[in-house]
Amino acid sequence: MTQYSLTLHFQSASRTTEQPTRSQFQRWARKALLNSCDITLRLVDRREGTELNTLYRHKNYPTNVLTFELGKSHDGKIIGDIVICCPVVKEEAKQQKKKLHDHYAHLLVHGVLHLQGFDHQNNKQAKEMETLEINILNSLHIPDPYQTEHE
Repeated sequence: MTQYSLTLHFQSASRTTEQPTRSQFQRWARKALLNSCDITLRLVDRREGTELNTLYRHKNYPTNVLTFELGKSHDGKIIGDIVICCPVVKEEAKQQKKKLHDHYAHLLVHGVLHLQGFDHQNNKQAKEMETLEINILNSLHIPDPYQTEHE
């Protein structure tokens, strides 16, 4: 089994409580690696989440996760930023009746896969990405996040 390296830079600009720890995020991100990565993970509040989503996606509301691929380092590591909006994650977990940390894990795995080139612009891509997410989360003993959507 190939070991990929992960450098995770952690920034928390959110006042939201009940955030996972850096080591939890690191564990989840490692499970999603299919390449070596250098990732900055930034946790934000609603204001910054809205600003970033407006600036980069032209949508004037906060979204749960944003991913920015920034290229590759001289040694081939994928470099990128993942931004998670904590209040949105908390609201979604409650609405979807999911454990909060399970939802954080899913969104981080989703973001790490995006950094590595996976997308969900069409049904084929979405199915491939969702299957990977489900398998990765299963290896972390986290239930299928799409189960209620597919039933």
